[in-house]
Amino acid sequence: MKEAVEKALEKIRPLLQRDGGDIELVEITDGIVKVRLTGACKGCPMSQMTLKQGVERMLLKEVPGLKEVQAV
Repeated sequence: MKEAVEKALEKIRPLLQRDGGDIELVEITDGIVKVRLTGACKGCPMSQMTLKQGVERMLLKEVPGLKEVQAV
């Protein structure tokens, strides 16, 4: 599952990097993916929307068995 999540994050990463941010996988536990937003994304007021509307949507679509994405 970790490889599938990393592969999906690689699709999202260029979009975040274009705006000066990035994302890293922290852990996967019981279908919950924990990620850390870095760079410009870290303090951005829109980061929660990016996480839920962008990252979570993509990961749930790409990786079967995931339940949620959380920022840590």
